[in-house]
Amino acid sequence: MASNIQVEWPDAAIALITVGDGGTPGHTTSCATVSALADALDGAIEQGARVIVLASSVAGHWLEHAYLDDIVKLVEGQAATGDPAGWFRSLQTLNRGSAVTIAAISGDTSGGGCELGWACDLRIAEEGVRFSQPEVIIGAGTGIGGTSRLMRLIGRTITAEVVLTGQPLTAERLYELGGVNRVVAKGGAVEAALDMARHIAALPPQSVAGMKRMLGEAEDLNQSQGIENDQTISQTLFAHPDSLVSMKAIQQRFDAGETMDAIYWARG
Repeated sequence: MASNIQVEWPDAAIALITVGDGGTPGHTTSCATVSALADALDGAIEQGARVIVLASSVAGHWLEHAYLDDIVKLVEGQAATGDPAGWFRSLQTLNRGSAVTIAAISGDTSGGGCELGWACDLRIAEEGVRFSQPEVIIGAGTGIGGTSRLMRLIGRTITAEVVLTGQPLTAERLYELGGVNRVVAKGGAVEAALDMARHIAALPPQSVAGMKRMLGEAEDLNQSQGIENDQTISQTLFAHPDSLVSMKAIQQRFDAGETMDAIYWARG
């Protein structure tokens, strides 16, 4: 694993993966860094992570656009800093892996870095952070979700503005559009993401994994197919032994007169 990728375990089921400066100019994300990130993501799941928080230790920046020298070399048939397949492996694990993924966005993010963030299940951003897809300015295109995933998150109209002008959106604007889940004070993204991660990790793991699968697979289905797929997955969850125990216990609490607030949301 590259030395600029750090994996920590704040709790047994929660991995905090922090990406540092990989030594490429402009705080870009090299193939070497993203390949190491893919290894770290897969390794964390293999070690039992059910929630992964993705963070950055580079001041003022989260994950930025691809190292352009890598792209030029690959087009010209030369070796890049690392395996370019790391981009696709990272995206696949973030979006479709068994662990819930939370982007803790502490600084500006652009291009491929944004696209890694769009692939996460949840996004928490600090005040004033800027998100941009500058590929049109470079003379390139959004190759890994900067158009298609973003359009699903915030709609075609604003996505068109983002990708056709290359100009950034602030975290506050993205929150209004539904592109980020929360905006927090400067310095608070990681802790807010970990708080959310702890809440999710405390929920029944079979249900969390099933709901993540529903979310991911629904992206490739029309509404009728999605509802059918939801039903297929939910039937396996209803029949899970742990789910049966939980449902029986919760119904007993309702029968005893407890309220929905007390049963479901008292823990906050």
